[in-house]
Amino acid sequence: MDTQRMTARTSALVAAFMLVIAPRAIFAQAALPPASPDMSPQRHVFGLGAWAGSATGIGISFRHHFPARFSYQITGGIIKVDEVSYSVGGELQFDFARKPGSRLFAAGGVGYYFSGPPGENKLEGPLRIGLGIGGEAALSAEFHGTLEVLFTYFSDGTILPLPQIGFHYYFY
Repeated sequence: MDTQRMTARTSALVAAFMLVIAPRAIFAQAALPPASPDMSPQRHVFGLGAWAGSATGIGISFRHHFPARFSYQITGGIIKVDEVSYSVGGELQFDFARKPGSRLFAAGGVGYYFSGPPGENKLEGPLRIGLGIGGEAALSAEFHGTLEVLFTYFSDGTILPLPQIGFHYYFY
């Protein structure tokens, strides 16, 4: 009987709260500070998104802009269908120009790609090193798109100028 009384009291308190407090919450307003799209050099900016590049990895990406002109990015992804495929990579960026909503930068990075059964990489050039330029533009205040062209060295000796693309959501 005591459990039933406690349940009834709890239900009554929840109902009273919903009748008295909830209607006031409907008309309440929350004012959030506006996000700044300029990636101001005076503060750290962090981003999380997706990246696809033949030099520095394919998958989920984390980016960190320092208050100076430097940034770094870490990318990794795993796919398993019949065989395991994964990539992991990192990239350093140096800004030539940073304006509200856009930037132009030099980029250099390294990536490792694996595809095949465990312990047997079927890729001929799994290690890759890239060097080139890139640009980033704000698609909204927090959402940015990036396009790069890196001269990519494959560990089998091939060198190709290849594009990389990514989208990041920035936390200001």
